This record gives sequence, C-alpha cells and structure tokens, in this order.
Amino acid sequence: MPQGKYASLRKTYLMQYHYGLYLNLLTQGKLNAHLTEIQETASRRMVQITRQMMETEDVSETLKANDPMKWTGLVNNIQRRVEEQILQELIYN
Repeated sequence: MPQGKYASLRKTYLMQYHYGLYLNLLTQGKLNAHLTEIQETASRRMVQITRQMMETEDVSETLKANDPMKWTGLVNNIQRRVEEQILQELIYN
C-alpha cells in the first residue's frame, strides 16, 4: 500500500466522493499504482512549483541570510499556496 500524505488524501477522497472509481481501481488491482503515481507526482510538483515561486518572488538565499524570519514566513506562505494548488489539481479532481 502506498504511503504518503497525498496518496492517503486521494484514497480518502475517492472512498468518500467517488466510491465507484475507488472500487473499480481496487478490484482491477490498479489502486496502489494510482495512489503511488498521485504521491510521486504531487511530491515532484510541490518541489518544482515551490522553487519556481521562490525564484519569481525573489525569496533567495541572500534574504535567508539577512532576514531568516522573513524568509521563513515567505517560504511557508508559498508552500501553503502550492499545496492548495496541488490539492485542487491532483487530489480533489
């Protein structure tokens, strides 16, 4: 069984809102592959989009060295926004 936050969220979503699809994936032996793909894709997208947004918003290593509290706040904000995007695109879709 795939482990990971996004795989678990996807499985719960399918069970609650798309039980037919969940059951089809389960009975065809494709559920684990589906959940693994969701987990891997979400993790890759999280890193990729976070990196892009940090670059676009100039959240740099220089800022981290000069003002670590501000850098931490900005990174946390970016990560929350990216996760919301990933949840909408991959998990609850």
